[in-house]
Amino acid sequence: MSKRNSQTAKTAARERLRLERERQAKRDKVKRQLIVAGSVVAVLAAAGGIGYAVVQGNKPGYWEAAKDDKLVKPANTSGTDGTTVVLGKASAKKTLEMYEDPRCPICAQFEQTVGSTVKKDFDAGKFKIQYIGASFIDGNTQGQGSKNALSAMGAALNVSPEAFLEYKTALYSAKWHPAEDEDKFKDDSYLIKVADTVPALKGNAAFQKAVKDGTYDKWALVMSDKFNKSGVNGTPTLKMDGKTLTGSDGKNAPMTVAAFTTALDNALKA
Repeated sequence: MSKRNSQTAKTAARERLRLERERQAKRDKVKRQLIVAGSVVAVLAAAGGIGYAVVQGNKPGYWEAAKDDKLVKPANTSGTDGTTVVLGKASAKKTLEMYEDPRCPICAQFEQTVGSTVKKDFDAGKFKIQYIGASFIDGNTQGQGSKNALSAMGAALNVSPEAFLEYKTALYSAKWHPAEDEDKFKDDSYLIKVADTVPALKGNAAFQKAVKDGTYDKWALVMSDKFNKSGVNGTPTLKMDGKTLTGSDGKNAPMTVAAFTTALDNALKA
């Protein structure tokens, strides 16, 4: 190899070495920049996470926020807020007020024992029924099921009075009514499953959408507020002409067919 060729080769080698060093220097610089940037992002993310947590912590709960929703009144209601739910034949002169909480175990017991007699007398036109729904059990247990069930009942009422009454009966049935400490009614899917036992609600897309969308959530809250302002302290409570129907103890709702029939007959004669 000539001296010239040898010198050229060395020069080329040195040039390659220089370029490689420059490339490595650039890689090291980029690496340092990425480390710094990553540290900044981590700090910002942590700060952002704390900020997000604070914001979320200050946000009202779902049902608290629902108070600000637009009120949608179900069909088959009356009154300013649609919370006057009176069902039955127009010819019936008397009205039986029924105060119930969907999660109330005593309400379930009443419905399972006396409900069919109430329905028979209602169908016979002895009285109209005015329903007032409560949700105080949610407050006692930090739950949601009473309010959610009331909302679903509003969706059923929007279908028809008959669907509402049949759905109410199904919700209180031995098969579907949960124990007081089980908040099953908070799940829309469970409420829809119960509704599928009611012919008018089975596979009813409009009803199911209303339940899932919470169309009547605000209505359920307003209805609950009506109960809270009624002066009634427990459920079930039955009233007619402003007087409470009670069993033999003179305090609680009549929990047998015989006790209900006696209390109703006396109320109808008054």
